[in-house]
Amino acid sequence: FFMPFQQSLLELDELFNFSDLSTFTHNIPIEWVESALSLSDKATIRRRRLPSDQVLWLVLGMAIFRDEPVHEVARRLNICAQGLASDSLLARSGVTEARKRLGSQPVEWLFRQTGHQWGRERYTGDEWQGLQVFAVDGALFRTPDTPELREHFGSGNTSTKRQTPFPMMRLVALMNVRSHIIVDAQVGPYRRNEIRLADEFIHKIPDDSVTLFDKGFWSANLLLKVSQQGKNRHWLIPEKKNLVREEVERYGKNDRLVRMKVSPQARKQNPELPEYWEVREVSYTVKTGLKTVLTSLPIGTHSAKAVAGLYQERWEIELGFRDIKSSMQQNAITLRSKKIELVYQEVWGLLLTYNVIRREASQAAIMFDKNPSDIRFKAVCQYIAVQLIVMAAANPVSGTGRRLSELRSGIASLFLKRRPRRTTPRTVKISKTRYPVDRNAAPLK
Repeated sequence: FFMPFQQSLLELDELFNFSDLSTFTHNIPIEWVESALSLSDKATIRRRRLPSDQVLWLVLGMAIFRDEPVHEVARRLNICAQGLASDSLLARSGVTEARKRLGSQPVEWLFRQTGHQWGRERYTGDEWQGLQVFAVDGALFRTPDTPELREHFGSGNTSTKRQTPFPMMRLVALMNVRSHIIVDAQVGPYRRNEIRLADEFIHKIPDDSVTLFDKGFWSANLLLKVSQQGKNRHWLIPEKKNLVREEVERYGKNDRLVRMKVSPQARKQNPELPEYWEVREVSYTVKTGLKTVLTSLPIGTHSAKAVAGLYQERWEIELGFRDIKSSMQQNAITLRSKKIELVYQEVWGLLLTYNVIRREASQAAIMFDKNPSDIRFKAVCQYIAVQLIVMAAANPVSGTGRRLSELRSGIASLFLKRRPRRTTPRTVKISKTRYPVDRNAAPLK
């Protein structure tokens, strides 16, 4: 894992002293950790080899050291309680039982706390015409195929009506696209509707903001909540296929106000919805043709050109999901946990660790007068992974609060040059295979 990064570490070591933990000055307040651990209903006075605060640290380590077995992560990070054979190899069953005692709720609470506090932070130059920019989108995680997980999470159907080979967990997240901090998220079984998952955190969108949605979130009820709740909150979303609307007012060649009818189904779910609603429609040209977005942004303060350019930033949340699945998960397709509660714990741990890394990157960006999105996430993730091992060796008995407070260092050589954002849709490439593909073959029974 560390060999390709060895040379970079040697170069960084000339700039920063790995053993000087005083450089880690920003932290997750220890009060957050204590509050999170108080939510565990498995408290005990028994002196265990893996106390709850150390297990929480283990969950964070699992997210970074994806290619290591869980018990090896515990050994590598030296997280055992003082005086309880901290230098010996922990039994795998003992690590699993310790994770069960912790549960998923403390990890989830701590993630939400980081998102609430860090996702609203403003950085120099991170606003768009006075508004913070957020995005909402969904992703899927594959779980191990066990009867328990398949019954709980479910899976999709293929074109031949067969179930997909693995159970799937659905994630919907709200992200600050400039700092890439995940403000909030909801997870659940595959069959949970993305719009309903998003509806659970839509009230947490900060005031004076604009939120970019994928077209799969088209819902009058959801979008009207964004603009009607809070102060100066706006949204932007691509047009829905076969959308029926009528022009109310023409602002420009590709800019107009349109009126649409709210569906009877939506009004049945929320009787307070109006029969009709009016939104602004902006069209712009890309290589593949004309694209159209709908928005609540007013014509008086935001030009059509600016609105069209803004929607390209929705791609940033896709980059965030890529960082989690590729850089943190090492492209491992399947989660490692095999119990329902531990699957949720693992995913909340991924999101929490992602926010910690992004937070450290944002603070480093401030130090060097850069934008948070200019940090190379993978390099920072690997850099922090090495720091954790060095910290564990230097201070093997420090608790979670102490270790998290030390997780900070200068990252001067880890900035990237931004490429222009893509304007064309993604395409799915056919996997290469050395065997001929018979497209007329009968489906498997």
